[in-house]
Amino acid sequence: MSIQVEAVGNSSAFGRLLGLEIHKVGNGEAILGLSMHDGLRNLHGKLHGGALFSLIDTAMGQASHSLNDGVPNSVTLECKLNYIGPVTEGELTCRAWVVHAGRRTQVLEAEVHQGEKLIAKAQSTFACL
Repeated sequence: MSIQVEAVGNSSAFGRLLGLEIHKVGNGEAILGLSMHDGLRNLHGKLHGGALFSLIDTAMGQASHSLNDGVPNSVTLECKLNYIGPVTEGELTCRAWVVHAGRRTQVLEAEVHQGEKLIAKAQSTFACL
């Protein structure tokens, strides 16, 4: 079953500020998109690491919440992120998925791609509320 979750892309002011787009959410998985724009650039003209982290953290949150019919029921405890390649323009796709769904914590992973190119990889722990 796929849940159409619009919470971040359409109702979150921060999601709108970044330009996050929710493509698919359901069954412990989420796919979000982000288009590079000037407001996301760092001093070197590349995608700011904070914007990339926000894309990943949001995708992981959506994946986690999908296990509770889209109702927010978890928060990020920690996240380890590897920045692999720079982004200067174009579209990014982040896929996040729940690796383990326990009663108190969840472990999630995510990858960000630009086409076939791997941009970032992350693993996190979420606390269940």
